Amino acid sequence: MSLVVGLDPAHRSTAVLHLAAMLARSADTDLVVATVLPQTWPMAAGSADAEWRGYTRDTANLVLDHAAAVLGGSVRAEYLVHEASSARRGLAELAVDRGAALIVIGSSSAAPVGRIALGSESDALLHASPVPVAIAPRGFRAAEDARVGRVTAAFRGTDSSGDLVLGAAGVAAAVGADLRIASFAVVPPESGTSGAGLDAEKRIARQWTEDIERQAGGLLAQVSRLEEAPRIAGTEIGVGDSWDAAMAQVEWRADEVLVVGSSTLGPIARVFLGSHAAKVVRHAPVPVVVVPRGAAVPDLD
Repeated sequence: MSLVVGLDPAHRSTAVLHLAAMLARSADTDLVVATVLPQTWPMAAGSADAEWRGYTRDTANLVLDHAAAVLGGSVRAEYLVHEASSARRGLAELAVDRGAALIVIGSSSAAPVGRIALGSESDALLHASPVPVAIAPRGFRAAEDARVGRVTAAFRGTDSSGDLVLGAAGVAAAVGADLRIASFAVVPPESGTSGAGLDAEKRIARQWTEDIERQAGGLLAQVSRLEEAPRIAGTEIGVGDSWDAAMAQVEWRADEVLVVGSSTLGPIARVFLGSHAAKVVRHAPVPVVVVPRGAAVPDLD
């Protein structure tokens, strides 16, 4: 088993390498650090094309050299240039060829520091990846010996997110981390109808919170009965008048990863972010692992 790390062949990246190293140390596995270059047609033998191809490959190798310098000898890693029709196809190919458990990518430079934004290629990867995808927030840093200390599973109260919690429990146990459940909801500060409408929304939010706490308690009881159960870190619920406020209601640690499930509307065994999951990813202050629908329970088995 290995982790595939996708680097932009034109830009040096540090955040994704720090996350990849932390995950590799936690799982005691190797990294396949790759840049993906566009395939060239065999008949393209002109001098201009050859010069451009040489320039892009040299640039990609410089990016890989930088990655090797950042990682040093802290983890076992292989560095390569891979050609494919697109970055997302190339990373998916490598994940399948190497039997990778995870693809690790960085955030778009458009994200605020400490947050995640998806570019066109990373968004396309999330709609096509056959394995979970870990995303590093912009500017993410981890200590040289850092390991994952807590796995938080994002829970919505659905059967699929319940399966995700059980899958996250298996991951947490495997890397020696704590397991926590977290749920998030946004309640507008004022109602567009009347004060009575706002009161109703608050009552619904309170009932939702009680339901989530009850369901999460049942799931954690199941987790505690597993043969190899992780340490349980409880349940936290963030409710606010915006996504930033809701996420801020929950305490976060530097050695934490947030596990988010794929939308039930997406194809089975592929990642597909629904609107709720996309908002959680965009506002998360820690690295996020997005898991394809139907992948969590088999991994636990």
